[in-house]
Amino acid sequence: MRRAALVLSTALLGAALVAAQGPARQGGGGWRGRGTQIQPGEECPPGTTLVRVGQCQAPESPPPSIVDYRPKSTLVVEEHPVPKAKFPVVDIHSHTGPTPQTLDRLITEMDALNIRVLNNLSGGSGSELKQRVDYIRSTKYADRFTVFANGLDGFRDVEAGYGWKAAAQLGADVRNGAIGFKIFKQTGMDTLKKDGSRLKINDPELAPIWDTAARLNIPVIIHTGEPEEFFHQPDMHNERWLELALFPDRRQYLNKITFEELNTERNDLFRKHPKTRFISAHFGWHANNLGLAAKLLESSPNVVLELAAILYDLGRQPRAAHDFFVKYQDRVLFGKDTYAPTEFPYYWRVLETKDEYFDYYRDYHAFWKLYGMELPDSVLRKLYYQNALRVTPGLPQSGWPR
Repeated sequence: MRRAALVLSTALLGAALVAAQGPARQGGGGWRGRGTQIQPGEECPPGTTLVRVGQCQAPESPPPSIVDYRPKSTLVVEEHPVPKAKFPVVDIHSHTGPTPQTLDRLITEMDALNIRVLNNLSGGSGSELKQRVDYIRSTKYADRFTVFANGLDGFRDVEAGYGWKAAAQLGADVRNGAIGFKIFKQTGMDTLKKDGSRLKINDPELAPIWDTAARLNIPVIIHTGEPEEFFHQPDMHNERWLELALFPDRRQYLNKITFEELNTERNDLFRKHPKTRFISAHFGWHANNLGLAAKLLESSPNVVLELAAILYDLGRQPRAAHDFFVKYQDRVLFGKDTYAPTEFPYYWRVLETKDEYFDYYRDYHAFWKLYGMELPDSVLRKLYYQNALRVTPGLPQSGWPR
């Protein structure tokens, strides 16, 4: 039903754009192109495309919807699929953990992919977290799974004294086996304090949590905001139009907060707590702007990035991404987010090969193709496991390649 509605809406949108150029249909069912003159530097009007300098023209056929247009490339290039990572991997950003029903399957899949440790960021807190850790420790695969704690009551109804209570809970969770702390994206974006105001991620009331993480020598992985385009209107120039059309809860442009405000508050938090190690999830949502990502790392020595759910940005700028990863090879961790065994090989291929023009696995994330970065082995080792072992001391420290 949702797909049908989306196809209809996109088809109507396309038809409306063409119709806006004036009557075009002629006998025989074809569409007659309509030419439009433009000045240098101007954009073609909606429903037309540039066919020569200074002239735009509407197509002779109705345009397909964005969800139906899947052109098949005629490009013939070498292909080097990578089903298994070259070195053992710590997936620092997962939301999957073992159960008695899934344990054997997970281990089989992880071995095939060369994922040594799967770190569950949805570890919960209190008795829930303890149950997860106790189960992991009861299996023969206790060194393959780890968990991060999630805080007290999801940061709801924060008021005076909350920070110290949350810090005490974090201490208990670490004693029960948590090796880090995860901040979900709602915190700082749309979570409200008890007085009804927005809870900012740099609110002084939360300071005891970050100080406790530093004292306990655990990292804090923080997901702030969403991709930049989610904060912009989904017009014809928004490259995430399809995703915004599919998922209403991602339409951050409807909220009062901006992308820039969220980043300013997050960066202020990083600066105010220099002794706390922060992992900025999803590359800080700066993978589309590596200059901004570099600025973040340069200004905050206590911050590292992880690359969950931003492969589409790295793969469309392979040379710039290669140079960034080489320069900041000590500051990036591997993370995937959604656990899907068929999707990991796309990461290995982008990171390890120099392949050209191959598909991404979700067209609503990216309608463009990917290219390989061909990272050196020394950088791959750091990205896949060495940096994670340094940043997260609670990970298994033995059994890794020397």
